[in-house]
Order: sequence, then C-alpha cells, then structure tokens
Amino acid sequence: MAISGFQQKLQSVAGKISSNKYLKAVSDGLMSALPALIIGAFSTLLSGMQFEAYQNFITNTGLKELLELPAQYTTDMVAVYAVFFIAFRLAGAFDKDGAPAGLIALMSFFVLTPTAVMEDTSVLPFQFLGAQGLFVAIIVGLISARLYVFIVNKGITIKMPDGVPPTVAKTFTGLVPGILIVVLFTIVSFLFRMTAFESMHQFVYSFIQTPMQNLGGGFWSLIAMTLVIHILWLLGIHGMLVILPIYLSIWMPLGVENLDAMAAGQELPNIVNTAFAQLFMLLGGSGATLGLAIIMTFMAKSKRYRMLGKIALPGSIFGINEPLIFGLPIVLNPYLAIPFVLAPLTAVIIPYFLMASGMITKLAGAHLPLGTPAFFNAILQGGFVILIVQILMIVVTALVYYPFFRVIDKQALAEEKAAEQ
Repeated sequence: MAISGFQQKLQSVAGKISSNKYLKAVSDGLMSALPALIIGAFSTLLSGMQFEAYQNFITNTGLKELLELPAQYTTDMVAVYAVFFIAFRLAGAFDKDGAPAGLIALMSFFVLTPTAVMEDTSVLPFQFLGAQGLFVAIIVGLISARLYVFIVNKGITIKMPDGVPPTVAKTFTGLVPGILIVVLFTIVSFLFRMTAFESMHQFVYSFIQTPMQNLGGGFWSLIAMTLVIHILWLLGIHGMLVILPIYLSIWMPLGVENLDAMAAGQELPNIVNTAFAQLFMLLGGSGATLGLAIIMTFMAKSKRYRMLGKIALPGSIFGINEPLIFGLPIVLNPYLAIPFVLAPLTAVIIPYFLMASGMITKLAGAHLPLGTPAFFNAILQGGFVILIVQILMIVVTALVYYPFFRVIDKQALAEEKAAEQ
C-alpha cells in the first residue's frame, strides 16, 4: 500500500516533468539512437571479454580490430546520432518537419566540434563525438530546433510556387533557417576559440573538472565522486569520462599501495580505490544497473522492457550498460533519476562500512581492465566473501530500482494493451 501511494505521487510529479516538450525530445531522441548503441554494446562486449585464451585468439587472428570497428561508429559517435534525433523530435513536437531541423542541428554540432591537424591534414577526432560530447549535443539539438521552429513560424523561408514537388519545397523551406542557425553557431564556435578553452566542448569539461581536483581517497571523496558521476550522467554528460583523470590519478595509486602491502604481508591500508569502484559503484556500469537489468529481464510485465532487459543483461554483467542508459532512457528521465543516484550510493556505503568495521577484508586493489565480468572480479579482489557482498549489493540495488521501474513498466504495459485494442 505504501509502495502504491509512493508510485502514484512519483507518477504525478514525473508525469508533469516528462510531458515537457524539451525533456521529451531528449528522451525520445536518445531512444531513437538505441539500435546503434545496442550494436556498439555487443561490439564492445565481444572485443573486450577478458579471458586470456580468447584475447590471444582474436588478437593473433586479427579479429580484435574487426570486432572493435562497429563500436567505433556506434557508441563512440552517440552524440552525432543524438543531436540529429533530438532536434528531429523537438521540431516534430511543434508540428514542423523534423528532417531539416535534424540536419541543421547536426551541421551546427560539427561547427562547434574542434578538429585536429595531423601531417598537414585536418581530421575530426572521436573525442567529442561520443558520450563526452553528449551534453553539447543535447544543448545544440534543443536550441537549433527551437530556432528552426521560430524562424519558420515567422515565415522567414523561401516559398516555392504552386506545382513544385513537395520534397523540393521542403528542401527550400529549411534553407534560410539553416543558414541563419549555422552562422549563429559558427560565431559561437569562433568566440570559444578566442578563449583558453578553445571549444565549447572543452569549456564544459574544464568547468566541471575544476571542483574535482582536490578529492582524496576517503569516505567523503567516495560519496562526492559517486554523486558527480551520476548527476552528470543524468544531464547527458559521461560522468566517468569527466572524473577519469582524477579517478585514475588518485584512486589507482591507492590500489597499488594495497597490492604492495599484500606482497609484504602487511595490513591493507586503503578501502577506496579503483577496484572498489569497479566492484560496487560500477556494478553493471554507471548507476549500478545490473540489478535493474535483472528486474527487467525476469519481472517486467511489458514486452518492451522485458526484451530490453534480455538485450542489456549480458552486457551489464561485463559493465556495459549503454542499452539501459540510452534505451530506457535514464538520461533526463525523472522516473529513474533518484534510483540512478541512490543505487550506487547504497552499493558503496554498505561495503565501505563493512570494511571499515573489519567485518570483511579490504580489496586487493588490482586495477582490472574494462569488461572484467561481475562475480569474477569479486573473486580476484577478495575471494568468496567479497563475492557474497557483491551479490548482496545486486539484490539491494535491485530493490532500490524496483518501485521506480514498476511505474514506467505499468505505463508501458498500458500503452501496449491500448495498441492491441
């Protein structure tokens, strides 16, 4: 009864938020990019599985480079797809043709994206085309589409005479808005180049990274890191990439200290290190979403979320959760914002105090490569006891996600029944 009341309140508040045209455009735009992300997730999974015999085989046969190729043009370019579809959806929300708006947004995004010069040739690096450029993609998609709608509503377009094919007429309708909007973003790009940041992308990351520079390896730094990573993700910024320099420069040496102490037969000094984050905070990927993937796979009532869960679960075991991040989506989703932050917080606080109280051993601290599967990494870092704690955290995070997921699952089920009728 209490859960039902909570769900009704959550649904009322979140429903008002999610009905906002701009948030809905972001949500629907990211959902439209889901096929590319699923392909990229499987590509990453197949190329990154950390089994020595498997890695030796795909490396020696040249398959590794081939398996990595789809991810490079899907996951690593998610911002490119997102900016087009976000603008497309927002223009459609105002009853305007989405295709010209999407194309204009895409051109504007590229205008803001810095290039590099290699051997007298200009190249476009992937750095800001993927998740690292997602926040700028959202901004550009929304602003450019809204400007497109405004300009068209004001009639500042080229009107073709009667008898011209509709496709040709639509092409010229978007010409003047496209010129005006791209020129505007070109000026913005020029202004950023005159600053020390050199680009809008770099400004976003530099502005966010500055407050993170003094973080250490204690309990409050753990909480701060967890909050920053996941709040940024909710805004469409790849939180892990933002704090990665601090994460590696501070937490990785703490893990090395543990390894040195273990080799010398001494007590392990540090609770927090990259191994701790990999086992608990990133359990299934950012948001500790392995529990959510399990709920979706085995408990979802709607066909949509049950199928998405089945697709996402194998990758989640290996820490790859883009199908959930962008497929539900979690980014700018008012229904899942609270558990996306609360679940990883819970997953790090409980093990921290278990280790601080001496109830369980601290982790060995080895920095494992991306793609090391859950359960296996727990055994490597601390054995059977740590494995039990990791399984317990999956259960706990699943319970955190459950009431929130149940709300959107009910909505999806109602939509499916309405469609069948």
